[in-house]
Amino acid sequence: MIYTRDLTINYKGGKQLTFKDMHIEKGQQWLLKGHSGTGKTTLLHMLSGILSPSAGTISIDNVIINQLSQAQQDQFRATSIGLIFQKNLFISSINMYNNLVIGKKLAGHAIDKTTILQLTDELGISALIDKMPHELSQGEQQRFSIARALVNEPKVILADEPTSSLDDTNCQRFINSISKLCDQHAITLLIATHDNRFNEQFKNAIQLG
Repeated sequence: MIYTRDLTINYKGGKQLTFKDMHIEKGQQWLLKGHSGTGKTTLLHMLSGILSPSAGTISIDNVIINQLSQAQQDQFRATSIGLIFQKNLFISSINMYNNLVIGKKLAGHAIDKTTILQLTDELGISALIDKMPHELSQGEQQRFSIARALVNEPKVILADEPTSSLDDTNCQRFINSISKLCDQHAITLLIATHDNRFNEQFKNAIQLG
């Protein structure tokens, strides 16, 4: 499902990061561990096509994404990859339901309200879909981040430090929710984190640095 080989990226000033090869099968759930500066976010951005490696190969679902054009990468990301960020980048002027709808529109998918409501119900947030982003707690926003990542039925979810601002209760709720839903839908999950609260439930880990 996710394979990388000989990945490197060069930065201005001569700095270079080299990444060990990765092999993650369909439906597996992995952590990407490492201290700040080891390249966790950079690697996720390369896997999602936001950044291009200086050398090497990235294959997701048998598609070598770093050989696609930028437009093709954008389309592949919209339809096949769900992203969860450290900060919740919702559109502040529209309610949460429409924040989810926007994701489907950008991917060119038909709007299916029943499916969206089923997803939010699974996450325990269906009563909050008419709320504006600023009206939600941090934990509620993170559950909507899961919903947004899942709304287009992706093959892969990539999450970047998703629990850094959550207390223990909301962190555990996030872990349980994302793990359960990815397992149910056979979605491959990779979470970049230095949060040791993941360690008990996630046994597969890639260590950077």
